[in-house]
Amino acid sequence: MSTGSFAALRRTRSEDLAKLAEEHFKHDLLESDRDLIKNAGSKASTHALIGSLAGIALGGFLAFRLRGNRKAMYQAIRAAEKPTHVRFADGREVEIPDMTPWLKPTPLGDIMTYTFFGMGGLFLGGETGLLTGSWSARRMISRDPETQKRIEKAFRAFRADVLRKQIEELEGGKEETEPIWEV
Repeated sequence: MSTGSFAALRRTRSEDLAKLAEEHFKHDLLESDRDLIKNAGSKASTHALIGSLAGIALGGFLAFRLRGNRKAMYQAIRAAEKPTHVRFADGREVEIPDMTPWLKPTPLGDIMTYTFFGMGGLFLGGETGLLTGSWSARRMISRDPETQKRIEKAFRAFRADVLRKQIEELEGGKEETEPIWEV
């Protein structure tokens, strides 16, 4: 599992792509547009971080509750009166093995519970936070139609440059193991 699987840990793919984006960011946009994009980006990452932390907390809480319920269930099973033998119609009697020791909660089970619930909470919370952050950032950018048009125009110009670079690499015969110019 890579770090890109978690919303809070995602980073850009390439330095070249970042440099090209920075050029368009500086030359194609006004200062107010750049500030708006930075605020929108920080809002999305803040939502992802808060969502990830909330997810970890929720996963830990649910793991704690599950552990407590497992302990209570074990205590109830251990205290309950259980049959020890089965008597068949032909008079034969067979002993029933005591399964209680196999049901006892173990430290390894607790570790696994906290680990998987924590990871599940991190993933679920981080992705939910990224979704709400993206939605909030999109709303922030689309408030002013003129600003939105400038940003969209700059993004189209950036994409065109990325495609040009990709064409240059393909025509040059450069073989890659990982796509550099993916948008």
